[in-house]
Amino acid sequence: MNENEISKIILDCAFKVHTALGPGLLENAYRECLAYELSKTGLKVEKEKPIPLIYEEVKLECGYRIDLLV
Repeated sequence: MNENEISKIILDCAFKVHTALGPGLLENAYRECLAYELSKTGLKVEKEKPIPLIYEEVKLECGYRIDLLV
């Protein structure tokens, strides 16, 4: 699968979740539903994945987290 195909799946799932839930919910609700929909398509999804900050040659654990990594 290439980047365009993956992007289309992600967008389709995001539109599906937003259409079903509508606006106004907390981010966590949308994230969980989107992760569920993406998983149903067979994509590997990681939630709240920690990522380090790399400054020059130093790796700093600053507490950054990606909402969803596909």
